[in-house]
Amino acid sequence: MTDLVALREQVARITPVNEREVRSIELTIERLSWPDDPFDEACNDHHLTASAFVVSRRGMILHRHLRLDIWVQPGGHVDPGERPEEAAVRETLEETGLPARHLEPVVLFQVDVHPGPRGHTHYDLRYVLAAAPDDPAPPLGESPDVHWFDFVAAPVRAEPTLAPVIAKLAAMLRTGDVGDFGGE
Repeated sequence: MTDLVALREQVARITPVNEREVRSIELTIERLSWPDDPFDEACNDHHLTASAFVVSRRGMILHRHLRLDIWVQPGGHVDPGERPEEAAVRETLEETGLPARHLEPVVLFQVDVHPGPRGHTHYDLRYVLAAAPDDPAPPLGESPDVHWFDFVAAPVRAEPTLAPVIAKLAAMLRTGDVGDFGGE
């Protein structure tokens, strides 16, 4: 079970890249104070999701979202009883075929509030994961368009709101300020 007080503190420690993220941080902290389960999409149409910026020496993974037809990081809903950091790892494996692991320490890197399907609002908790630089092998039923992009190509290919986040991630990886990357 997720410690919501600790999660609010993690969200509050994020250094925002722009006004959109400032607002997303505020909205996510507020959402975490509501009395219901913030991860349960059946309970409330405003719920938290988890995704991952997966990195290796090859750059970062992006996939073309099947329904939205935009290039984004892997991610999705948090299953009952699952912590968001576990969901980010699971979703990465499910959508890319790549096993990934959290950096040490675990890095809640960014949050973003955006419209989800069916009139829902997603409060996306975005982690940084490391993976071996193997070629992605998404299973049937997932987007076959999954690729590594270097940090020059990634912001060009990605959904435009991701560009400043990718730039922040690239800078932090260059300086080692994002945790133990493990050289993968």
